[in-house]
Amino acid sequence: MMQARARVLRVEGGQAWLKLSESTGGCGRCDEPGGCRSVQISHAFGLPKEEFVLPTGLDLKPGDSVLISIPEGAPLRAAFASYGLASLLLLLGAALGNHLGGAVRADLYALVGALLGLGLAWAANRALPRSRNWRSRLHMELTREDECVRTLRPLQQ
Repeated sequence: MMQARARVLRVEGGQAWLKLSESTGGCGRCDEPGGCRSVQISHAFGLPKEEFVLPTGLDLKPGDSVLISIPEGAPLRAAFASYGLASLLLLLGAALGNHLGGAVRADLYALVGALLGLGLAWAANRALPRSRNWRSRLHMELTREDECVRTLRPLQQ
């Protein structure tokens, strides 16, 4: 399970506005010699949001520290659904269009097929968040940081 620490900014109507406590990303060697500078690449289209909202049933107040937990593999599944599905449908649409276009109009039909494939991927990515099954695999959970310390019970003999 992946986890990150955050601070509660405000709570309203079962929603908690959070700010990550620590700036994390990649392996942590971004600016070292040989580092990939992945954080700089991820900021190419603008800085990431500093605050975000998650639903909560906890009794939280501003300033509380929480732990955000994400199921193992969830980011990979989300990336595959977003990028993998789009790439696959783009290629399949272009190949089908190329085949249907024959020798004369193969390029035009391939372009139309590729655009239709991307349109289908866009529609699928819009529909996935509405799926209860999909959301259950990608959900994030909040836990108070002070409740994260587990007490170990002695083994009963």
